[in-house]
Amino acid sequence: MTESTVTLHDPTSETAPATRLRRKPPASLEGRTVALFDIGKSRADEFLDCLETRLRARGIATARFAKPTNAKPATNALLDDIAAGADVVVEALAD
Repeated sequence: MTESTVTLHDPTSETAPATRLRRKPPASLEGRTVALFDIGKSRADEFLDCLETRLRARGIATARFAKPTNAKPATNALLDDIAAGADVVVEALAD
């Protein structure tokens, strides 16, 4: 049996992926705005609708954001809007 070599390629096309420390989550969501970010996957909106209902029932403010398609990265403008309009982000990854 012959030995073969497999080469794996990073699909992000980054030569040096950014490494960031994870922020400590807030102790409470009271008084904060939760961004609900739909990345364009099937049924993600259903998940976010349910989550939004539950958060609002607890008096937690929400803001909705969405990419037009899951095939492309979010624009810098969209990411800036999320950062300016929310304290915490829930990103919906659903199929």
